[in-house]
Amino acid sequence: MNLVESLDRQLQKNPHIPDLQPGDSVRVHARIVEGDKERIQVFQGTVIRVRGKGSGTNFTVRRIAAHGIGVERTFPLYSPRIEKVEVTRRAKVRRGQLYFLRQRRGKAARLKEKRAQ
Repeated sequence: MNLVESLDRQLQKNPHIPDLQPGDSVRVHARIVEGDKERIQVFQGTVIRVRGKGSGTNFTVRRIAAHGIGVERTFPLYSPRIEKVEVTRRAKVRRGQLYFLRQRRGKAARLKEKRAQ
């Protein structure tokens, strides 16, 4: 066993980050450092992919900003800069990576909500 594998086993997942899946609508509270000040910035959007294993796991969140511009941001899952992640709704999707949302606008970009069973 090499050093990286042993460190991955000791790595503790942040308890404020739930299990994420593509299609989830989330609010990511990330710590931002500006000079000597630190603040929390909320990035709200749809998870379009979750990839990687162990300490290299990351997830990408896409949102539509002003004037219909799509903004994607990738967050490392084990980063100490992530304060918490709130899942606002879960969608029923049939893909592991939702890159097709990049070509969709408005109502065409909606995803069907997962029903509680």
